[in-house]
Amino acid sequence: MRSQASLRTGASALLALLAALSLMLGAAGCGTLTPGATPIGTPIETVRHGIASPTGEYKLPDGGTRLEFAQGSFGKQTWMLDFDAGGHLVTNQQVLTEANFWNITPGMSSNDVRMRLGRPANVFNVPWQQLQVWSYRYATGDCVWFQVSVSQAAGQVTESGIGTDPACDGPNSRD
Repeated sequence: MRSQASLRTGASALLALLAALSLMLGAAGCGTLTPGATPIGTPIETVRHGIASPTGEYKLPDGGTRLEFAQGSFGKQTWMLDFDAGGHLVTNQQVLTEANFWNITPGMSSNDVRMRLGRPANVFNVPWQQLQVWSYRYATGDCVWFQVSVSQAAGQVTESGIGTDPACDGPNSRD
């Protein structure tokens, strides 16, 4: 029969092992939950088959590939991970920023907008103008979103700018 001291030592060792294993699994999972924390040089197949699946994939002019990961509360984050032609990660960035928004200009193709900003949080049609309006939420202290008007006939940006996010509207006083 084992002594109480021996049982306590065994139980303490088991708890320490479980705690260490939990920390290792947690640390390993953190890098895969946030695409921006993916180490440079990671193979594209490792990222494609990680915890989160890409929400978009684009071919880059240099033969590489860009993977899109739209995520966050109300879609306020979109990470773009760029891989070289050999399939290794070379850059990653959160693209829903005002600096990137100001690079969206009239005449730009809708495909180019998608490759730069990813999928919009909201899309609505304006039939009488033959437009689609793409709206991108982003992390800001204000209740705004970035909107891009795209001609359905030409597939090009007609205008873009900051608008009020209707998710912030309070109750309608006319109801």
